[in-house]
Amino acid sequence: MRRESYRERAIVVRTYDFGEADRIIVLLTRGRGLVRGVAKGVRRTKSRFGSRLQPFVELDVQLYAGRNLESITQAETVSFLASGIIEDLERYAAASAVLEAVEKLSVASFGEAEELYDLTIAALESIRTAPDPIAALDTYFLQAMNLCGWAPSLFACAQCGQVGPHHAFHPAPGGAVCVNCRPQGAAEVDEEVLHLMWLWQNGYEGEARELETPARVATAHQLTRAYIQWHMEKKLSSLNVLDQARRG
Repeated sequence: MRRESYRERAIVVRTYDFGEADRIIVLLTRGRGLVRGVAKGVRRTKSRFGSRLQPFVELDVQLYAGRNLESITQAETVSFLASGIIEDLERYAAASAVLEAVEKLSVASFGEAEELYDLTIAALESIRTAPDPIAALDTYFLQAMNLCGWAPSLFACAQCGQVGPHHAFHPAPGGAVCVNCRPQGAAEVDEEVLHLMWLWQNGYEGEARELETPARVATAHQLTRAYIQWHMEKKLSSLNVLDQARRG
């Protein structure tokens, strides 16, 4: 029985070796979300095909449907996003955090594959070129969580709906909380930090830049990081590398 062949715009999320010569490629595709495929024989050769199947390269791929894994038979480069990322540890760690998070996000945002794909490509481009890759990363996290239905409340109280601005934030109730709903362990936050996060979340990049100070960006990053990891129920190891890069 002949297997179905199809083409997709895709980016490599991660890879790992399989058998003696093959490699498993996890792809985020624009039309089908997360796809796992095998590229046969790519570890035995220095072919251009194998070299293209790397993170931070947007691809046009041809696949054949399989029972458990697709077969990846062709890959053509659409855009090379690695330039400007792989030479800079901070940008590399931020871009790696995008790819690390998108596996979970792609499952949670089922039905929004095209939007998540476009958002991910835009985020990698922004991390590659933006003055501050941290702001670009957190903008991606907040907008991607919108697609998943995980978006934090950043103005009204997440617990009771009381209109803000508020001065406390906690992932468990859903973001900003008023004085009456504030749980133990909530972070005390300047309302302008929550305002900045709201601007990132809703795509107001120009207005956000006017509020971006190093202190606000750093605080917003810690809140966004805590929030996305709480919802994913896992730590993103790339964020630890990012911490080291910023300290270095």
